[in-house]
Amino acid sequence: YTISDIVFTLGPRINAAGRIDDAKHAVQLLIACDENVALEKGLLINIKNTERKGHDVSITDEALSMIGNDDVLINRKSTVVFNENWHKGVIGIVASRLTEKYYRPTVVLTRSNGHVAGSARSVFGYDLYEALCGCSDLLIQFGGHKYAAGLTMAPENVEAFMARFEEVVTATITAEQLIQQIEIDAELELNQIDARFFRILGQFAPFGPGNMSPVFLSKNVQISGRPALVGGNHLKMTITQPGSPPFDCIAFNHGEYLHQIEKGVPFDICYNIEENVWLEKRSIQLNVKGIRFI
Repeated sequence: YTISDIVFTLGPRINAAGRIDDAKHAVQLLIACDENVALEKGLLINIKNTERKGHDVSITDEALSMIGNDDVLINRKSTVVFNENWHKGVIGIVASRLTEKYYRPTVVLTRSNGHVAGSARSVFGYDLYEALCGCSDLLIQFGGHKYAAGLTMAPENVEAFMARFEEVVTATITAEQLIQQIEIDAELELNQIDARFFRILGQFAPFGPGNMSPVFLSKNVQISGRPALVGGNHLKMTITQPGSPPFDCIAFNHGEYLHQIEKGVPFDICYNIEENVWLEKRSIQLNVKGIRFI
């Protein structure tokens, strides 16, 4: 098992227990001394994670449609969306998805216990907490930090909050902060990537906050074979450069690039290098973080 298995497989399932039902199920799994009890709790948590993913997809789709079909919302410097029927346990995830899509400070709101609860996410360099301070008279409570926060307000303050938050963000955010940037650690030719390079890279693990996995840039790559959409909006493809072997790539939430890539035009990519295991076969895979057409 790798750190990626913990971050992307085990972690979300443990987290889903509290988001969808009760975190005690995850605790009971982790402290179980009996294998049958652990299996029972594991199966339950897996079901809750499936529910979580369903809510995540449906609410994100609703929110994206809400923004995309409203000329006012789509042209704002901030995003605030509200639906009283959205599941409170996933609005933070949805806020992150919307921030990835539109790259601007985002708040997702829903009804909870007679009030309106919200989860907020920011973009690099912009102080979300300070922006919420500018709306504090409309809030019952709020807390968090520069890049993420939670808030509660009375239902009758939702429209006023939407207007005020947009006003505060417009007055304080810079044009540069609204342009998504990816920090590159090094530029590579694809033929530099091999099993030895990957082993050396693994010596820097474990990766995570404070020691993020390196991001590499490769320029003027070309598609090999036929790219495809998987899992809804994820782009799966194989790329190459002159003199290099082909490399399989996965680009999460980059499905909008499919048609342009199918044209066969060269492009630049930035990515993490990771190991993919399928049917007990191990191979190097590039986890694409950004695509830029030449």
